[in-house]
Amino acid sequence: MTSTSSTKKHTMYRGIRCRSNKWVSEIREPRKSTRIWLGTYPTPEMAAAAYDVAALALKGGDADLNFPNFVASYPVPASSSAVDIRNAAAAAAASLRKSDHQRSASIEENARNNDHQSRLNDYVEFIDEEALLNMPNLLVNMAEGMMVSPPRMNSPSSDNSPVNSDGESLWSYY
Repeated sequence: MTSTSSTKKHTMYRGIRCRSNKWVSEIREPRKSTRIWLGTYPTPEMAAAAYDVAALALKGGDADLNFPNFVASYPVPASSSAVDIRNAAAAAAASLRKSDHQRSASIEENARNNDHQSRLNDYVEFIDEEALLNMPNLLVNMAEGMMVSPPRMNSPSSDNSPVNSDGESLWSYY
């Protein structure tokens, strides 16, 4: 009988995964193979906030966070010990329990905005080609060009033979 894993990572948040319908959070200590267990939480946002507190404590201000706009509201661990980091992480997660529905919606919106902003930051510069080429009505002009009737050709001769075309070709009208 094979056992299936009931653990899955969250697609939006770092440092968390779903385990038996609850969300768990842990973080690897820098330059070590050990991890600090941050706890089990009912919502992914609570687990993500716990991860953020631990990441700030272990990696500093350059850490990749789930909610960078909430840094000022996060508790600071008393020391860099695993126990103090775990306690601060639990306090951050507990603060999210208040008005869960409203705060969850705000957090999810914040995460989507951060994801969108990071994708926008990948584009270095926007160049308005119409302004650059001094063609503000480029598409309008192209559409108008489609409305122009084609040039008239002389009436065809009675003989449809290509030999009797009197030197006239399809491209001779220009």
